[in-house]
Amino acid sequence: MRRVLTGAGAAIAAAVTAAVLAAPAQAASGTYVALGDSFTAGPGIPVQDPGSGACARSDHNYPALLAGALGPAAFVDVSCSGAVTDNITGPQGSAGPQLDAVPADAELVTIGIGGNDVGFGSIVGTCVALAQVDPAGQPCTEHYTSGGVDRLERTFAEKAPKIAATLRTIRAKAPQARVVLVGYLAILPAAKADCAPDNPNNAIVAEGDLPYLADKEADFAALLGETAAASGADFVDVHAASKGHEACTAQGTRWLEGLIDVQDAAPVHPNALGMENVARLVQESLGS
Repeated sequence: MRRVLTGAGAAIAAAVTAAVLAAPAQAASGTYVALGDSFTAGPGIPVQDPGSGACARSDHNYPALLAGALGPAAFVDVSCSGAVTDNITGPQGSAGPQLDAVPADAELVTIGIGGNDVGFGSIVGTCVALAQVDPAGQPCTEHYTSGGVDRLERTFAEKAPKIAATLRTIRAKAPQARVVLVGYLAILPAAKADCAPDNPNNAIVAEGDLPYLADKEADFAALLGETAAASGADFVDVHAASKGHEACTAQGTRWLEGLIDVQDAAPVHPNALGMENVARLVQESLGS
């Protein structure tokens, strides 16, 4: 399903984001299309678009905020929670292929994809469950590196070609478009000392696992950057920019929520402040 922001809707979005998106950028004159998964769609962030169904898109996700600042001639957001790379070129439930929304003359295409391909949700679930058994150790690190092989690094390497192929397919569909791959916000810091003491999410994984998991997040961000560069796309490294704003930091500081005491977002997903900052970072990238 598509959501097109024009006329009064674009004006309202521009007013809402004026303070956040203050960095100058050239106004887009053509069509801006947003593709991606839940870190793009913004499940749980008010106000949810009733027309988006199970895709759970917010009208305050970073594509909507960015469109309000850039003022494109047309804006289409088909990001969908749960999407993997296959859903860019193929259907996702009742939603058609996201690529269908990209016209040949598109000027800007942003996409956030790959997290579900490598199994972010499964990784979080596994590490949280193992922490209940061995909260003082590093059970998740041991689980994913048993036998001398880092299975997360192996998964990243296996999925990179699919992400690259997706970016090339977008480029082929809209040859003149600026294609921007947007990364993922940092979820966990490398040390518990960087968490807010009163945030209940500072102990959802074993303390000994924090360095490993933070390192894997950074590795995946680096892989996305390398994949974008090799595929003719820009990359916005929101992971690096969001350090200090992880899920276990204080409300008003964190850019995404944890698993406990979730405020107006889906668990382990960007909140409204996070979306505002991702929009700002993407806009700054476009301005450069």
